[in-house]
Amino acid sequence: MGLFLSHLYNVIASFGTENSRILMLGLDAAGKTTILYKIKLNENVQTIPTIGFNVETVSPAPGISFTVWDVGGQDKIRPLWMHYFQGTHGLLYVIDSSDRERIQEARDELFGVINNENMSKVPFVIIANKSDLPTALNCSELIEELNLHSVSKRRWYIQSACAINGDGICEAMQQMAKMVKDQRKYTST
Repeated sequence: MGLFLSHLYNVIASFGTENSRILMLGLDAAGKTTILYKIKLNENVQTIPTIGFNVETVSPAPGISFTVWDVGGQDKIRPLWMHYFQGTHGLLYVIDSSDRERIQEARDELFGVINNENMSKVPFVIIANKSDLPTALNCSELIEELNLHSVSKRRWYIQSACAINGDGICEAMQQMAKMVKDQRKYTST
């Protein structure tokens, strides 16, 4: 597990010194809170459904800071997501890649978020969680199911992951850091 944190430290070390607001969204039971605390504590924590939000500052290396807003994904909470959009630098969208019955719902919610004017230029990383389960869709299948080929005017990335053992989480954070850094560089010039 020390290797996990060491790798995360090295991966994001080139990110910069500014704090970045990262919004973590997805349907209920996708694994958002488990991922947040895997990043923050490098532990598996027992979670309950998030009613409202969790917010944690993650400092994977000195001078590097993400403020991650993990917002509940129950259908009655989703209309409130838009209140968290303003000032967001990056979106982590978590999908339960093994829940084939809810992929369309996950796609509809994703497009509702990225088509909002406050999120129009925000890069996003899809974390295809629970990829260790036998029913999980792989990234190529998810790209098709989520119609990601239609997203052409912004940067996005998809990463298979398993929040329980940490597989793919470092890679997702690396991509998020790179895309946010590039976006800030692009918008500041």
